[in-house]
Amino acid sequence: MKGRQRIPALTAYDYPLARLLDEAGIPLILVGDSLGMVTLGYPDTTHVTMADMEHHVRAAARAQPRALLAADLPYRSFDTPADAVANARRLVQAGAEAVKAEGGRSILPQIRAIIEDGIPYLGHLGMLPQSVLVEGGYRIKGRKPEEHESLLADALALAQAGAFAVVLELVLPAVAAEITRAVPIPTIGIGSGPDCDGQILVTLDLIGTFPWFRPRFVQARLEGAELMKSAVIAWRDSLGSAPQPSAGPALPHPDASHG
Repeated sequence: MKGRQRIPALTAYDYPLARLLDEAGIPLILVGDSLGMVTLGYPDTTHVTMADMEHHVRAAARAQPRALLAADLPYRSFDTPADAVANARRLVQAGAEAVKAEGGRSILPQIRAIIEDGIPYLGHLGMLPQSVLVEGGYRIKGRKPEEHESLLADALALAQAGAFAVVLELVLPAVAAEITRAVPIPTIGIGSGPDCDGQILVTLDLIGTFPWFRPRFVQARLEGAELMKSAVIAWRDSLGSAPQPSAGPALPHPDASHG
């Protein structure tokens, strides 16, 4: 409940990670479209498809977590209210219990349609990764007075429409704190300061298993990539030198013609 206890939320894209997070007592697990970068190797989230999301939602859902399992509606999957409902249903059929989309008042008809269809909705404001190509990069939102006012109005509109919570990504901490005080639903921050009602991270950032890029606001609690690499090297070295083959008839080359 808002104001009672901070909400810890993390991402999972497969069965083992969803199961581990659930066993660790994480109450909200998001199958985020961040999987495009940290799992599929895309340069940004705009390449993620509905088929990608369905595949990974099914995998995470097989863990049968006690946690609420939410999933992102990917790029261009909610252009119209009809699209939003149809694709939200696909994610629910794959195993999601709630869906998230990026945007505020500009997608209010889509949000209302999803909620009216009986699907719990998680909002997402601030820096919108699906808009990175349009905006030309990632930057903190809310520094300009008009952005500040727009973010607050968007958050209030999401709450009024029936969203059960809202993610605030890269929002100026003072603005995130103001939004948190103003809205009746929980705010879940990522890179938006300590005053939100909860925090969400990409799990691979938290445990250090995606070492090639780490957001500045993330303090890894484990250098998992180094531990994994060390384990692999130790196993490799434990095999010792390969035994030398005894002299014998030469084997035919695989490409040699027969007959």
